[in-house]
Order: sequence, then structure tokens, then C-alpha cells
Amino acid sequence: MKKIGALGCLGIGLGGLILMAIISYVVFGGFYNKAITLSEEVSGQWANVESSYQRRNDLIPNIVATAKKYAEFEQETLIGVIEARAAATSVKVDASKLTADQIQKFAAVQGKVSTGLGRLLATYENYPNLKANENFKELINELSRTENRINVERNRFNGSVKGYNIHVKKFPGSLLSGVFGFTETPYFKADEGAENAPDVDNLFGTN
Repeated sequence: MKKIGALGCLGIGLGGLILMAIISYVVFGGFYNKAITLSEEVSGQWANVESSYQRRNDLIPNIVATAKKYAEFEQETLIGVIEARAAATSVKVDASKLTADQIQKFAAVQGKVSTGLGRLLATYENYPNLKANENFKELINELSRTENRINVERNRFNGSVKGYNIHVKKFPGSLLSGVFGFTETPYFKADEGAENAPDVDNLFGTN
């Protein structure tokens, strides 16, 4: 009877350990795997944000080149856009290690590009021949579509960040995130100059 009792206790003990192991795996493994998935979604969406801004940067040389054909066009305005674009393309962000400082710097330089484009487009009304240029019209239509895409991708990025942050901050994530090294990811906040972003939708009645 004593042997049976000892074996029974041993079995209960092993069963308890196995149960604890299963619970630990479910809790720890479930949190970790989901956190990795959500983190990858954030990184992937950030890549889409960068891609949409890069598309805008790629359009600027053609826009400037077209405007330059009109000798009287404000050279200072064109230079400002070119310099802002150069600064924007020089900022590199590590999508796997997003920080508030990195995102703020990225937003700041992109905000200057928006401001420069806004000033440039505000002067087009003074040049009816340029405004009537078919190539220019197509460039502005593409810029309009790109600006819309930027807004979409920024919102999607913030949505991904929200899902990830909730997971790592909500119990039991608030306890486990430190164990696995998961930290809160900052949202994309437009730079203060974003109110000067180019309003291209109404230049030619673009959609």
C-alpha cells in the first residue's frame, strides 16, 4: 500500500508538472507567437509607409523638370523642394527597431517635402501655360493618388501599432513583454508642417 501510495503521489506530481508545462506553453508560447506576428505586421506596414513616401519623392524630379521649362517660374521654390527631397531620402529607419525618435525625424523631413510641394503648387495658378501642360497634369494626378496612398498607409501602420501595443500592454502581456524583450511601438504622428501639405485634389478637379 505504501508503494502504491508513493507511486500515486509521484504520478500526481508528474501530472502536475506536465499540466504546469502545458499551461506555461499555452500562456508563454501563445503570447510570444502572437507578439512576433503582430510585430512583423508593424514592420511590414512601415515598409508600405516608406514605399508610398518614396513614390512621392520619385515624382518630384519630373515635376521640377517640367516647371523649370518655364523660365519665369520661381527658382527659389524649386530649390526648396529639391533640398527637402534630398533631406527626406537621406533619412533611414530600421523597421525592426522603430523608435519615437526615428519616426519623428522621418515625419519631420517628409513634412518639409509636403510644405515645399504646397508652396510650389500654390504658384501654379500664375502660370496658365504650365497648368495646361498635359504632362504636368498627369504628374499632378499621380501626385494626388500618391498623397492619398500615403494617408492610407499611415493609418494602416497606426492600426497595426495599436494591435501590437494592446497585446504587449494588456495582461498577461504587461508581465511577459519584458521577459521576451517586446516594447511599445510609437505611432506615426504627422509633423507640425503637415497642415501645409500639397492640396492637389482641386488643381484640375482630380479624384
